[in-house]
Amino acid sequence: MKANAQVSADKIRADFSAAMSAMYRDEVPAYGTLMSLVADVNAETLAADPYLRARLDATDSLERISEERHGAIRLGTPEELSMMRRVFAVMGMFPVGYYDLSTAGVPVHSTAFRPVGAESLSRNPFRVFTSLLRLDLIADAVLREEAAAVLAARKIFTDEAVALVEKAERDGGLDAADAARFVAEVLETFRWHDHAIVSADMYRRLHDAHRLVADVVSFKGPHINHLTPRTLDIDKVQARMPEEGIAPKAVVEGPPTRKCPILLRQTSFKALEEAVSFIGEDGRWQEGSHTARFGEIEQRGVALTPKGRALYDQLLNETRARVRPAADGSNAAEYEAALADVFKAFPDDWDGIRKAGLGYFRYSLTEKGMSVTGRNADLETAIEAGLIQFDPIVYEDFLPVSAAGIFQSNLGDDATQDFVASPNQVMFERDLGGAVLDEFAHYAGIQRASLEMCLGIVNMAAAAE
Repeated sequence: MKANAQVSADKIRADFSAAMSAMYRDEVPAYGTLMSLVADVNAETLAADPYLRARLDATDSLERISEERHGAIRLGTPEELSMMRRVFAVMGMFPVGYYDLSTAGVPVHSTAFRPVGAESLSRNPFRVFTSLLRLDLIADAVLREEAAAVLAARKIFTDEAVALVEKAERDGGLDAADAARFVAEVLETFRWHDHAIVSADMYRRLHDAHRLVADVVSFKGPHINHLTPRTLDIDKVQARMPEEGIAPKAVVEGPPTRKCPILLRQTSFKALEEAVSFIGEDGRWQEGSHTARFGEIEQRGVALTPKGRALYDQLLNETRARVRPAADGSNAAEYEAALADVFKAFPDDWDGIRKAGLGYFRYSLTEKGMSVTGRNADLETAIEAGLIQFDPIVYEDFLPVSAAGIFQSNLGDDATQDFVASPNQVMFERDLGGAVLDEFAHYAGIQRASLEMCLGIVNMAAAAE
């Protein structure tokens, strides 16, 4: 590589993800334990299911499993969000989806920055769930103004990071030396700081308004609060966490255990109580504590169509109408039993999900399909004839209720508060400085392109006879 040759966004993202993982492992040792546990469970799952291993390999998904991470950060101002969009763009990560968490008692709205192309996802599928604080949802007007003043005065990006983003935008990328500097400088934004930028009294008032508000406003930057590996069997990881000295949350968020996983399942361990110092009235540091960072694990299933997502939401609402999961986990078994019972209404075989139009699938030619001649067929005929096969498209995004459940379980049992549901995607996109990608349209496009390619080749071969 020439000294001035530009590094791909995929390479920068992979380097940043690795650097973030190393930093978080140093900051939160239990994360390293979690990574080892997930690696063991994934290896066992693949060894026990050769077909799963073969399909992951065939769809270029096998190697990405061990590299897969998602992080989460919480930002305080529109300016921080807009700059974060530009930072992630250098890494080939773009905002996908709009999530309103006020409906679940968390005063933020969010998007997920992630790669969107198949090649980029297979190279490194790093994602960051990025939330913007909704100070407008806090009832105390005086506290809102004080918090806004604190946030306006802080600077979460280094001057060097900003300069390198501007250079990447101007030149269309970064060379190897600048890319390495970019990774190091941006990493500082996500680093933990144990000295708050508010007094103990203001921290208490922010905390009383909502623990997440205290987490966003009280510190120099938006420390990464979890970094999530992907497992192929979340139930096995959940069961083994206590053996590793890690206490998991009582209920796995999302759908129940299924033969054919859908959407996203998540679990975590409780947030750490960490020593921090607050600004005292006499100007000296005052000792205290704060809980924010935790460990999370996820299992991903098929992306659902609008029809499938509507059915999922309906069944989840039915379950919660029967049994509302208690924050302390006291009715976990009852909730999980209700969840499994209600979700019997959702098909649990790939072909049933596909034919019902509930999920998105990527179509490809079989060996027979690649060698066929003289066969003109529609999709179902081609599948029955063994010419075309299909694989579930992995859900790369998030679920608002699940995200809120993870937030709340790690903010404390008394963290749930009521806010008036107030989704405002227009305001969010204005603050972001651009539109978010519609996830349904994106998955539909992937499915449509694969289908057109397969049928085009099969029918072209027939037409050529």
